[in-house]
Amino acid sequence: MSSADFSVHMRGCEEAGSTIPITDLPDEVTSLDDLECTCWDEVGSFDELQ
Repeated sequence: MSSADFSVHMRGCEEAGSTIPITDLPDEVTSLDDLECTCWDEVGSFDELQ
């Protein structure tokens, strides 16, 4: 997966800028490693997001 495809941020992320926050992760996200922004660093697993 290419990081140039899209960028996903948690709601309230300062690095997100003017992007619109999403409520569900895209199907392309299969691992927390796919989420490159530092706003995801505090999340240890997908289970914590539910």
